[in-house]
Amino acid sequence: MSVIVGIDLGTTNSLVSICQDGVPVVLTDKEGNGMLPSVVTYTKDSVLVGNEAKKQFLEYPDRTIYSVKRLFGKSYSDIKNSSIGLPFQIGGDNSKLSIRAGDKELQPFEVSAQVLAKLKSIAEKALGKPVEKAVITVPAWFDDTQRNETRYAARLANLEVVRILNEPTAAALAYGLDTKQTGKIAVYDLGGGTFDVSILDLCDGVFQVLSTNGDTALGGDDMDQALVDWMIKKAGPDLILDAESRIAMKFAAEQIKIRLSDKDEVEVKLDFAAKNLNLQTVLGREEFETLINPLIQRTLTSCQRALRDSGLELSDITSVVLVGGATRVPAIRKAVKEFFGKSPFTGINPDEVVALGAAVQALVLAGGRRDVLLLDVIPLSLGIETLGGAVTKILLRNTTIPVSATEEFTTSVDNQTAITVHVLQGERELVEDCRSLSRFKVKDLPPMPAGLPRLQVSFTVDENGVLSVKAVETRSSQSASVEIFPSIGLSMEAVDKIVEESIDHAMDDFELRMLVELRNKAERIIVATDRVWQKAQSLMGKEEMTDLEKTLNETKAALKRGEKDKELMQNLVDRLGDLTRPLADKIFTSATEDVLVGKSVAEI
Repeated sequence: MSVIVGIDLGTTNSLVSICQDGVPVVLTDKEGNGMLPSVVTYTKDSVLVGNEAKKQFLEYPDRTIYSVKRLFGKSYSDIKNSSIGLPFQIGGDNSKLSIRAGDKELQPFEVSAQVLAKLKSIAEKALGKPVEKAVITVPAWFDDTQRNETRYAARLANLEVVRILNEPTAAALAYGLDTKQTGKIAVYDLGGGTFDVSILDLCDGVFQVLSTNGDTALGGDDMDQALVDWMIKKAGPDLILDAESRIAMKFAAEQIKIRLSDKDEVEVKLDFAAKNLNLQTVLGREEFETLINPLIQRTLTSCQRALRDSGLELSDITSVVLVGGATRVPAIRKAVKEFFGKSPFTGINPDEVVALGAAVQALVLAGGRRDVLLLDVIPLSLGIETLGGAVTKILLRNTTIPVSATEEFTTSVDNQTAITVHVLQGERELVEDCRSLSRFKVKDLPPMPAGLPRLQVSFTVDENGVLSVKAVETRSSQSASVEIFPSIGLSMEAVDKIVEESIDHAMDDFELRMLVELRNKAERIIVATDRVWQKAQSLMGKEEMTDLEKTLNETKAALKRGEKDKELMQNLVDRLGDLTRPLADKIFTSATEDVLVGKSVAEI
C-alpha cells in the first residue's frame, strides 16, 4: 500500500499520524513530542519550526509567525481593523495580504508550508521511508480559497494532498471507530483559531454529514486576546505595547487560561519595567468565564444553526464529541452539556482526535480499509449572479459531496456576443452580500435576440470540496470553464514556478544553507558563552572549562578562516552544544522568567 499520512494542520499545534496494524497513532519526533507548535521563526539565515521557533519568541518577536491559519483566505482589508492581536507585521491591500518577517515578505500559506515540511520530516524519520501523500484536515467552514491555500502550502512542502477532510468529520471517524457507536453525533470543534460544529449520522460504517456550521475567526486565541485586553485595562493607560510586550502578555494569558481550568483563581504578576508593563492582581474563574462568555455564546449560535439545518431535534442527538484544546475550559464543557442536554464524550484526547481521524481516512484511501464510507457536505451554497444582482444557487449548502449539478440560463439583452459568469458563495440572495469566487466569459457567441441563447452552467465539487464550473451555450457550442483558485495570493502558475525552482536548486541550496546555519549557530553559541564566561566558571568544573575553552578557540579559528567543510563545522557545533547545553538551559530559563514576569513561571 502507498504510505499516506494524516495531518491536522492546526492554528496553534499540528500533528501527523498514520494507521499501524489498523490502529491510528500520532507520530512523534525524536524527543517524543506528538504536537508540533504551528510556529515559524525566520532568522537572517535559517528557518526554525515548532518548539525551536517558539523558543525564539522573545529574541525574534518580529520574525516569529504563529496563528497564521487565521489569515488564510483573508485580504489586508479583512483584518486591518480586527482585534486579531498578532505582533508581527501584516500588510497588503484589498485583494492581498502579506506577512513581514524581517526582510522577507510572505504569503500565509508559505508559512504553513514550513510546518507541513516539518511534519513530513517527522513522519519520514518515524517510519523510515519517504512520505509523499497526505490527508490534510481543514475547518468545515473553510471556503474554496482557504482550502486551496491549504493545498498550495502542501505543494510547497512537496506533499500531494489526496484528500482535504473537514476537521469535525475526521473527529467523527476517530470517535466512531474507537467507540463503535451509531446514531446522530454532534461534533463540537473549538481549536486555537477556528470553530466548527457538525451533525453526523453514523451507521454501519457510513459517516454521513447532515449539516455543518461554524466560524473561521473564533477560537482559543480569542480567549487569550480577551485576557490580554483585560490585563491592558488593569495595567493602565500608559502601557507601551510593542511586539515583545504583546508576546509576554500572550504567554501570560495562555498560562492563566490553562491554570484556571484547575483552579478557582490565579494570581497574575507581570513585571516588564522597560516597557512600562507592571501588573499584580488576582483573576477568578468566574470573572474569566464572564470575559469569554460572548465567545461561548457565538459557538452555541452556530450549534443552533447546524441543528436546524440537519432537520433534527435536540432529543435526536445521541452523543456529543469535543475536539480541540480549547474545549478543556470548564465553562465550555458546561455550556455544551447544557445546550445538548448530555455530557460530552471526552474519551479521546481532544488535541489528537482530528489527526487520528485523518489517519483513518488515509488508510481507507490507501486501500487498507473498505468497511468505512465517508459522505461529507458543502459548507456554503454556491451559485451565479443573475439579472438585477441576484444570486441563483446551483448547489445548496449541506449537499453531500462529491456532487455535480447543471442549470440553464439565458440572456436579457439582444445580440450579446459574450456572457459573463460570476460565481458566488454564500447564503444571501444578493451579490453584494455573498463572496465572489470567480468571473469568466463565454465569448464569440452569434448575435441572438434576448431569451434565445441557452447557457448551461455546471457546478462540480470533488471529494476535497474544490469547485469547478463550466458554461456551455448549447446553440453555438461555445464554452468556457474555471477551477476556483484563490483570488488572494499567488496563482497556480506562480506556485508551480516556486516549486520547480525549489526542486531544481534543492541540493545546492540545502548544502549551502546547512553550512550557513552551522556557522551562525557556532557564532551564536560563542557570543552567548563569552557573555556569561565569568558566571560559567562558577557553574562548571575546571576540566569542563578547559574542554570548553579549547573547543571555543578551535571554532573561532574555523570561522575566521571561512571553513567550508560541513562535517568539520558540524562536529565543532555538536561539541560546543554538548559542552554548553546545560549552562544554556539555565541561562535561557532565567532570562525568560525575567522578561515575562520577573518571577518564576509557576507564579504567573
